[in-house]
Amino acid sequence: MRRLFPISAAFALSGTPVLAASGPFFSLNNTNFVVSIAFLLFIAVLLYYKVPGILAGMLDKRADTIRAELDEAKALREEAQAVLASYERKQKEVAEQAERIVKYARGEATAAAEEAKEELKRSIARRLQAAEDQIASAENAAVRDVRDRAVAVAVAAARDVIARQMSADQANGLIDDAIGEVEKKLH
Repeated sequence: MRRLFPISAAFALSGTPVLAASGPFFSLNNTNFVVSIAFLLFIAVLLYYKVPGILAGMLDKRADTIRAELDEAKALREEAQAVLASYERKQKEVAEQAERIVKYARGEATAAAEEAKEELKRSIARRLQAAEDQIASAENAAVRDVRDRAVAVAVAAARDVIARQMSADQANGLIDDAIGEVEKKLH
């Protein structure tokens, strides 16, 4: 078969444009006949070397590759959809959790505000009580101070009265009595 190719090439080159399509069809001088024979020989060579099978195998291989790529793309798409659904679910869970946290924080803030109000009320009550205690203490101190002054004034007045009415012998007797009483209490 390998010898036919040079022969068919020789036949193809032997036809000249001057003799194109002249004479009987089944003549080597007819270019249409020569081209037809060369074409048939070309087809025979292709069939001998099984080129259609090779081409079909290459096309099948390419089709399998494309099918595999499409299957892979489909699997990737499904995986991407699953991941997207997972992330959307997680986002929804996070949003719900954030809402619960905010709700809890608001409740805690409200409770803390109420506690602060109660503590402020207790603090004000303690301060009022402390102020009232201070006022009462100041009143008591003032009353004591007035009493002490009254006693001091009364003692001074009594001393003056007693000093004018008492004699020296009576004063010495009182002093001796006071010293005796102190000795009794000390021993």
